[in-house]
Amino acid sequence: MRGGDSRYFALFRYLAVRLLLIVPTAWLLVTVVFFLMRVIGDPISAAMGGRLTQDQIELRKEAAGLNRPIWVQYQEYLTGFLHGDFGRTQDNQAITDVVFTYGAATFELVFWGLVVAFAVGIPLGRYAATHRDSASDAGLRFAAILAYAAPVFFVGMVFKLVFSVWLGWFPVGGRASTDVELALQHVAPKTNVLFIDALLYGETSYVFDVLWHAVLPALALGLLTGGIFLRLVRVNLILTLRSDFVDAARARGLSSRVVVGRHATRNALIPIITVMGMCIAMMLGGAVLTETTFEWKGLGYQLAEYLRARDFIAVQGIVAFIAVVVAVMSFVVDAIVALIDPRVRF
Repeated sequence: MRGGDSRYFALFRYLAVRLLLIVPTAWLLVTVVFFLMRVIGDPISAAMGGRLTQDQIELRKEAAGLNRPIWVQYQEYLTGFLHGDFGRTQDNQAITDVVFTYGAATFELVFWGLVVAFAVGIPLGRYAATHRDSASDAGLRFAAILAYAAPVFFVGMVFKLVFSVWLGWFPVGGRASTDVELALQHVAPKTNVLFIDALLYGETSYVFDVLWHAVLPALALGLLTGGIFLRLVRVNLILTLRSDFVDAARARGLSSRVVVGRHATRNALIPIITVMGMCIAMMLGGAVLTETTFEWKGLGYQLAEYLRARDFIAVQGIVAFIAVVVAVMSFVVDAIVALIDPRVRF
């Protein structure tokens, strides 16, 4: 087998193994969620205790199959999960419908958060690396630590207080103005991603309204990851600038701007892709607090509502769905890194 063919075969085998690992990873995450939800007792008693009589609770438990042995419930839950059935909420709404309705809003928020993270982390990390040990470098490193360490809900509340309440520059909350949301309910095909729906509707003012509502939530969520990106780019760019191929490029007479921009920065960005899976998982977790702070009606907002209502079956379904998304995203990130980074060994 030739060298090139051998590498492609090794790459295929690596990706196949990583793809197969999604199954045990997702199974483990879903199992942990299932049994953690049972630590509190059965979900019906936890949700309805004190509001219904014991006989009414027993009838609901029987209808939901919660009076059967835990292992039977677990088996039925896994069977339903494999068929795309995440269960039903207390008001008898399919959790899959909740996921498809509100999940688009969460992924839209995460997308804008990633845009902020890249826009902040990469250029500032590059600037810090090229001005190493200067006052600006120290200030940027300190700001990155603050961005990473500050609770996302606290950052969101500060932004909301300053830019919405005091200055009045941005809306207090929501994904769009009320009239815009009502108008976009009738767009076809409806994606539940308001930015795309506004583009499909064809009204420019609606597009700007949606974007204006997304600024503060995206900043609150994106700065968390932007701090990570800044430090990663800075450290890896400093290491890359010491590499032999950078010295060779400089010896050929290339300007510092070309060396840093075309050669060094590209290599320094690879570690960012490596941690993208972890960052997306962090942002999905942070979306719960961000959506609640800004009344951004996505999965995180609904999850908080279900927690307040003690609808633990709905909580279990949404958390299990997010766990599967994280497992799939980890595979996608590993595949991208394997394709673009020649240093990865299969």
